Amino acid sequence: MLAAHQVEDTHGGGMLTAGEIGEAPVAPCCPENGDERKNLEEKSDINMIALVGSEQVSEGTDNGDLPTYVSAFIEKEVGTDLKSLKKLDKLIAQMTESKIQLEEQVLTISSEIPKRIKNALKSAEESKQSLNRLLEQENDLFSSIDSHLLTAQPWMDDLGSMINQIEEIERHLAYLKWISQIEELSDNIQQYLMTNNVPEAASTLVFMAELDIKLQESSCTHLLGFMRATVKFWHKILKDKLTSDFEEILTQLHWPFIGPPQTQTSLSRPACAPEIYSNLETLFCQLLKLQTSDELLTEPKQLPEKYSLPVSPSVILPIQIMLTPLQKRFRYHFRGNRQTNLISKPEWYLAQVLMWIGNHTQFLDEKIQPILKKVGSSVNARLEFSRGLMMLVLEKLATDIPSLLYDDNLFCHLVDEVLLFERELHSVHGYPGTFANCMHILSEETYFQRWLTVERKFALQKMDSMLSSDVAWVSQYKDITDVDEMKVPDCAETFMTLLLVITDRYKNLPIASRKLQFLELQKDLVDDFRIRLTQVMKEETRASLGFRYCAILNAVNYISTVLADWADNVFFLQLQQAALEVFAENNTLSKLQLGQLASMESSVFDDMINLLERLKHDMLTRQVDHVFREVKDAAKLYKKERWLSLPSQSEQAVMSLSSSACPLLLTIRDRLLQLEQQLCFSLFKIFWQMLVEKLDIYIYQEIILANHFNEGGAAQLQFDMTRNLFPLFSHYCKRPENYFKHIKEACIILNMNVGSALLLKDVLQSASEQPPATAALNEIGIYKLAQQDVEILLNLRTNWPNTGR
Repeated sequence: MLAAHQVEDTHGGGMLTAGEIGEAPVAPCCPENGDERKNLEEKSDINMIALVGSEQVSEGTDNGDLPTYVSAFIEKEVGTDLKSLKKLDKLIAQMTESKIQLEEQVLTISSEIPKRIKNALKSAEESKQSLNRLLEQENDLFSSIDSHLLTAQPWMDDLGSMINQIEEIERHLAYLKWISQIEELSDNIQQYLMTNNVPEAASTLVFMAELDIKLQESSCTHLLGFMRATVKFWHKILKDKLTSDFEEILTQLHWPFIGPPQTQTSLSRPACAPEIYSNLETLFCQLLKLQTSDELLTEPKQLPEKYSLPVSPSVILPIQIMLTPLQKRFRYHFRGNRQTNLISKPEWYLAQVLMWIGNHTQFLDEKIQPILKKVGSSVNARLEFSRGLMMLVLEKLATDIPSLLYDDNLFCHLVDEVLLFERELHSVHGYPGTFANCMHILSEETYFQRWLTVERKFALQKMDSMLSSDVAWVSQYKDITDVDEMKVPDCAETFMTLLLVITDRYKNLPIASRKLQFLELQKDLVDDFRIRLTQVMKEETRASLGFRYCAILNAVNYISTVLADWADNVFFLQLQQAALEVFAENNTLSKLQLGQLASMESSVFDDMINLLERLKHDMLTRQVDHVFREVKDAAKLYKKERWLSLPSQSEQAVMSLSSSACPLLLTIRDRLLQLEQQLCFSLFKIFWQMLVEKLDIYIYQEIILANHFNEGGAAQLQFDMTRNLFPLFSHYCKRPENYFKHIKEACIILNMNVGSALLLKDVLQSASEQPPATAALNEIGIYKLAQQDVEILLNLRTNWPNTGR
């Protein structure tokens, strides 16, 4: 702070030196007249000069060049103008006033600074003394605390020991309380059983099982063992008693039902039915209470982890008891050396399980489900029953399937039967796909790869047979016009049916990656079929208009169309999403490709569709080229027509088709009729549009531009085109002339009356800009031809008047 004041003194000294030259500006007063206002303005200017001068003088003084600056200042303010000398008095007065003010400021500041410095030093000294006192107090307090801790340490040790003893006693007490509670609960269960109060005994056991679950985090192994042994003891007694009574009730109801539902009416309704059903409900509810302790004591049967079965709770205890006689029957018939246990007949045990589910569905829905609903359980009795039987099937399948891996026929038969079983189980009996099912067994790596191999092998064999069939290229619906719109050959329809069957076979697989592997198999089969079609097509290249060639083209178009439809199917869209996730994890696609898949711009079949579309385009192009070659051969005479010397329309009674055009038009007509019958509608539409495009250019360039036309020749050309060529295509579109734009517009130019033609010629020659010429052409119906083309066509006319042009 002192340094700051010293800096201010130094700066003030600098300003003092400047004050000797000029004064600080003074606030002006309100002027009374014009002279005063003028003097005030001059004084204001001087003040500004003095202010600026002070700063500059300060800088000049610092640089040690004051005399030079003063000379420059006087020269600037006075200069060579003698009239400026009258300003010196005012300038000196202003400088003097400024000097006085600065001196007063310096004196004021110089008198205040020592007081402030003194006060600051005093405050600093007081702060220092206060800090020293606090440090002394801290040392005293620290010493006191150390002394107190040393004194209290023996007490702390004794207190800690006592607390440990208390805690140990509390643990012992809690341990004894647990034992006492367990024994009390055990005594209660015994008392309830002695008085035949089974419901209360079951409820007490449930409470004991819940305590057992709570104790699982405890490290008291002996207590845990005692609790578990007690629960197990009473659970066995209660379960045996209730199971015996429950089985007796089921026997009275003739459980299990071996026959179909319609034969059960008299059997399941004994004379004392109400009492039996009441006892059934009572025992079912009591057994349901033992579910907690049963799950605690019984390890559920689990198949190996390689099958990736979904985690599911155990089947509820009453349903387990109801399943027991069926499980015995299943193991009796389908294990060991029984005649019913044939590895080649999986349909026997699969059909048996489906029959059991069907036989008991009505009883479970009508008698058992209301009991579960009454006790507030969310369990579905029929699904629980099906789930218990499904475990038998899974165990049997996991046992048998390793023995079938290397026998293609038996393995394929097993897969077929399992798929049929799964389909009926899900569609008829409503078994959820999220539950454990046979598809989990087939999804195991070894079994799945074998399934994939067998599927490919039999699919290729099927493809061989369908292509070698006598009716491979014949449509099954050739005699039914409404059905045969696509004109699909038998081999293509059989192939797509094969792909559809494969889709149905793998669509219920629980793992997305397995579905994607089957999808790749389908794509491989499509590519293989495309290659086979290409090979057959190459053999038929010389007869590109033949029946077989057209059948191949129809097959390619049909497969491409069906794949495009499948791409929008929900199942394949889900597969596309799964593929997107796999590709993103493996970085196997570019960001652009991933983006296209994610935005649904592309599909899982795009690669196959593109290859098929390319083959279709190549085959259509070959057909169009073949027909076009025939057309050019047929048009040779028409090209040589003497267009220059034909009679005018007025000289003929009736216009008729040029005789030289007949071969051309007959060729076009015959080929159109032939291919309309052999190609499907969409393909034929592409064919005739491609042909028309080539015809339009050919006739325009090779016939029209290659000749000159008199009035009769132009009229004959227009008649041949508009009344004969264009109508050949009127069956396929409403306005065929729109596909022959070059020919149509050329005929307009050639058949304009002479006056209009002369006027158009003048417009085209005089038009310096394109828009006027374009407007004139559009006015007469010319949109396709360019201005230069129109000028060439006008020059092909010979019927110009003799005007010296």
